[in-house]
Amino acid sequence: MSFYESLQQQTQAEREYLLAAPIFGEVLAGRISLDTYVAFLGQAYHHVKHTVPLLMACGARLPERLEWLRGAIAEYIEEEYGHQEWILNDIRACGADAEAVRRATPNLPTELMVSYVYDRIARCNPVSFFGMVNVLEGTSIALATQAAEIIQERLQLPAQAFSYLTSHGSLDISHVAFFEKLMNRLDDADDQAAVVHTAKVVYRLYGDMFRSLPLPMENPHATR
Repeated sequence: MSFYESLQQQTQAEREYLLAAPIFGEVLAGRISLDTYVAFLGQAYHHVKHTVPLLMACGARLPERLEWLRGAIAEYIEEEYGHQEWILNDIRACGADAEAVRRATPNLPTELMVSYVYDRIARCNPVSFFGMVNVLEGTSIALATQAAEIIQERLQLPAQAFSYLTSHGSLDISHVAFFEKLMNRLDDADDQAAVVHTAKVVYRLYGDMFRSLPLPMENPHATR
């Protein structure tokens, strides 16, 4: 079994915890409010804006034996730079206040998820960062494109309100294939263990981020 396959197997329970967040069932059933979608985009902004800084922190701390991985990080940085601004544009296309989102404090699970990965890079093993990559890219392929189609139809929003979801959905398939190759080159047991442990924790925190979003049934303005 390749390390990538082992990573998916070892994190199955945590992945199921994430996917059991009630918001996913609501969206797939067509129950979504504008406030809920904007709240999701707000939390996405507050973790996506850290993607490039986390990549830089990871790359700076990698040992020389992982120089090949530093090169991959340089590619990731080029591809990921500025994506948080796409999210703010989506929020504007929803008619919401993007600058208020920029200034806001993230929900606790979002803040903890980002802080945790910074800590893992600085205090434990910089390769830990790829546990977060496994969670975010794998989840986006599984859900993002389908969710975007349902939300757009339900709320009648313009296509400009979905640049984040559509770009991080089926288009991320090539990213995951790239990630799989990287993980299968990672042959050090300590590095592998760091990725697995981080992925497990990030699945839990990312799942809690989705659980922190307001459900449509909790919102008196559930229809647009």
